[in-house]
Amino acid sequence: MRSSLSGRRSLRLAATFSFLALLAPAASAADSRAVPDLLVQPAQSNARAVHSLQLSVGRAGKRLVSVGERGLVLLSDDDGRSWRQAKAVPVSVALTAVHFVSDKLGWAVGHSGVVLGSTDGGETWQRQLDGRQAAQIVADNARAQLATGGDAAARQLREAEGLLKDGPDKPFLGVFFADAQHGWIVGAYGLALATADGGKSWQSLMTRIPNPGGKHLYAVGQDSGGLLIAGEQGVLFRSTDGGASFQRLQTPYAGTFFGALGLGGQGVLAYGLRGNVWRGDGASWAQVELAQPVTLTAGLKLADGTVLLADESGRLLHGDAAASRFTSLATSLPTGLTGLVQTADGALVVSGTRGLSRVEPAILTAEAKK
Repeated sequence: MRSSLSGRRSLRLAATFSFLALLAPAASAADSRAVPDLLVQPAQSNARAVHSLQLSVGRAGKRLVSVGERGLVLLSDDDGRSWRQAKAVPVSVALTAVHFVSDKLGWAVGHSGVVLGSTDGGETWQRQLDGRQAAQIVADNARAQLATGGDAAARQLREAEGLLKDGPDKPFLGVFFADAQHGWIVGAYGLALATADGGKSWQSLMTRIPNPGGKHLYAVGQDSGGLLIAGEQGVLFRSTDGGASFQRLQTPYAGTFFGALGLGGQGVLAYGLRGNVWRGDGASWAQVELAQPVTLTAGLKLADGTVLLADESGRLLHGDAAASRFTSLATSLPTGLTGLVQTADGALVVSGTRGLSRVEPAILTAEAKK
């Protein structure tokens, strides 16, 4: 029964996010014996790394750090004009998300439940967690909850035992750290863990999040109300107590949210499949109409308070601070955009299936003057 359910969920994950090739590393290794090798095989030097599939890009101070397929990590010290490969990455699995809290300290997550940490601005990385360890943490937490009679603990334990049986094949898809010690990671099948010591140890959040059925969780971040998690089937979860507990925000949308942005005192902007954008505060929601029903894959609050969204057709959509109206920027970018970051000089750098692109500040400035 579980194998049938797992197969359907895997197909759903591949279908909803196929352009990112989230399951490509696992699919390319039909023999499961290859998966552990990717967890111990360091990322290889690649002359064409800058043109490789890049899944997330962030800032480490003035430096830009991008992560992607086969454990490739790229660094730029000139606001995205040129890139070079990181010196040492201990894995060759796809890395799906990256987040830095300073110019030196950052984390990346990816396939096979891997979590990497860097203390030198992304030059070198150390493995902090993998899928087997994550599954064991989830199972131990579920057993502890079951012993105290915690609600849903029996279901959580069954799911955790399934994770242990499956091995390290579930990807983490989102990472956020509030400071050098406190961080959260989320992923497929409802995986969610937290650390209070910079990744030295991790605790399961899965008994704290009301996520029956283990819906995929794609992004975690922060808004004015606290922590915010976005996932499939229209789920948004918020914690106002630092992750001690989570509440589901009821939304009118039943499709996938790939991300959510806090709008300060104006609520939350959630975006996802087929051009769906919803603005609300958890009690009431309004759909933001876009010209084309194209899946939205990344979002960013700019330095001036306005909002930017990217879609899989290569469009960048610029919205006002309230995210009530969006217009397309005059750019020509490859399809399959995956991540956004604003550089120190006000430009944009965009990650995607064909690598990294820089959008000059003048394009944003021209839009702001309209």
